[in-house]
Amino acid sequence: MRLLIFLCFAGLCFMEKVSAQQLTSTKNQTNMNTDKITDPVVKAAIDALQKGDGKAWSSAFAANASFYDDGNKRDLAAFNKNAIGHERFTSIDKVEHNGTAVYGNFHSDQWGDFKTYFRFTIDNTGKITKLEIGQASY
Repeated sequence: MRLLIFLCFAGLCFMEKVSAQQLTSTKNQTNMNTDKITDPVVKAAIDALQKGDGKAWSSAFAANASFYDDGNKRDLAAFNKNAIGHERFTSIDKVEHNGTAVYGNFHSDQWGDFKTYFRFTIDNTGKITKLEIGQASY
């Protein structure tokens, strides 16, 4: 009987350890596959977001780029400061508009987990001139 209790306890401890590891790997999915994203500018930007690389993320944008969050104009620099390294996609569910619209599950250290979209407008020099983000329902 003691052996059975020990084995059950050991199994529960192992399950708790696995669950904690799974939670950590889900929270820190910086190496998530972004191959569904076909536009190279958008892919580079999302890869930078995933890695928390603020320098690479910011370099993808034109100096006068605009930013909208759920339809409301916001400050892109403030978003960059607060989001990069703290927000990331946990899955890419669909990509539309020649690779410039990305939909997926998203994690924010501040706001939690939700479905979102990122829609990019890119100029003829290859810089992002507009980013629209928001909660998605699909």
